[in-house]
Order: sequence, then structure tokens, then C-alpha cells
Amino acid sequence: MRLREIFDARGKCFIPFLTAGHPDLGTTRRLVLEMASQGAAIVEIGIPFSDPIADGPVIQRSSFQALSHGHTISDYLELVRAIRRESDVGLLFMSYLNPLLRFGLERLDREGEEAGLDGVLISDLTPEEYLRWPEDRQIHRLDRVFLVSPTSSDARIEAICKAATGFVYLVARLGVTGAETVLGEEFGQTLARIRCHTDLPVAAGFGINSRESVARVLSEADGAIVGSALVDFIERHRQEPDLVQQVGDYVRNSLLPSQLSRTLKES
Repeated sequence: MRLREIFDARGKCFIPFLTAGHPDLGTTRRLVLEMASQGAAIVEIGIPFSDPIADGPVIQRSSFQALSHGHTISDYLELVRAIRRESDVGLLFMSYLNPLLRFGLERLDREGEEAGLDGVLISDLTPEEYLRWPEDRQIHRLDRVFLVSPTSSDARIEAICKAATGFVYLVARLGVTGAETVLGEEFGQTLARIRCHTDLPVAAGFGINSRESVARVLSEADGAIVGSALVDFIERHRQEPDLVQQVGDYVRNSLLPSQLSRTLKES
């Protein structure tokens, strides 16, 4: 299970989110490689879905646009293979259960590992439901990432941590992705409750959209996940020929904390 190893090696991880196929699949490959060159330890690749209930309007729009290309899960696995020929950056699929169940979870597990995928986050799959499935419908080769929210009970956190591998995803605020998060005492309290039940790394996302909020998350958590701010930047600059370079500059100048940037340069 490689995601844990990445956290162990990096200490603190910057994790950008990109929607696969937004604006097109070839550009997604180039963007992932650019993120890796700027210091991303893991890239979360969103698999487009027609009913992305956990996502706000920015990622919803990118998902709907990407769906118009007509790509399949096999195409997204080919994207992973193409990235793997050039980079060993961590790769995590973020999706919903419907398209992955239709593809086949055991098939995804097998073909994902062969392609070089490291893990899967199925945002509407509960750990209880996952663990009820027979062995041939479960994911074993790939890391399994589950979401914990500030309202999760201690019993629920314990169940999530037992099912998770790789890392635990802490939802930094209630609601969908996109809106800005103001991190207060509740963030640290939820993080502490998670750490009572697991020694897995904890990464936080939802509303992390600036250098300051990334730094704040990384002062306590092991990883900071940035999605909507980055997807919005890509959307606003998607027609420009130097999109990939602009995204790299944006990550370096507006998202990565200076201390993390220095650490990456030294390594």
C-alpha cells in the first residue's frame, strides 16, 4: 500500500485535485505531471459522474464538461499508465460508487494496480457497506480512503479507520466542496479524535483554497487537499495556450506554503 509510504517519506503532503478530462484527457496528463514537478506528493484524480452530490458548483461544472468527451474508466486507467511512464507521483481516484460498481470493483482493483494507480476514494460508499460485500467485490490491492466529517461520532470514526488504508480524509467543514473553510478549534478536535483510532496519516480537504489555509491545515494534519480553487483556475484559463505553465505558477505562488516549498527544493 503505497500512499502510506508517500506520507512517511514526505512528512507533509500537498494533494491537488483535478477532474479527469477537464479540459481534455491529454491536458489532464500534463497537469498531473506539472503538479508533481511543483511538489505534489499525491494527485487526486476526479472521475466525472453525472450526480456528484459531494461536490459544489465548480467541480460539478468540470465533471459535466468532462463527461461530454465520452471517456470510460478504461480511458482513465490508460491516463494512469501514461502518467506512470513519466512520474512516480501518488495517484488516487476520487469517484462515486455507481460508475465504479458498473465497471467492477474487483476489476478496478486488479487493473488499477497493473496501471499504477495507488488508491480509490468512493465518496458515497460507507465502510459498513464495503465490509459487507463478498471478497470478490472488494478492493484489496489499492488503498481505500474514506471520509470523516466533524459530526462523525467516535464509533463511526473507529469504523472508518478500521476500513481505511493509505490515509484518512478529514472533511474540514460541513457541506459540499468549494466554499471557503475557516479552520477553528473543531478542526483540531476532530483530528485528535481520528488519531485516537488510527496511526494512518490524515489529510484534510473541502474549502482549502489559499497558501494560508494550506499552511494552517499542514500545521496539524499530514496532508492538505486543494480542489475547487484549482479546478476554477483551470476553467478560467482553459483556452490559453500556456495553461499548464500557468497552473504550475499558481500552485507555486498561491497555494504552496513557503516552508513546504523550501523543503521540496532541498529534497
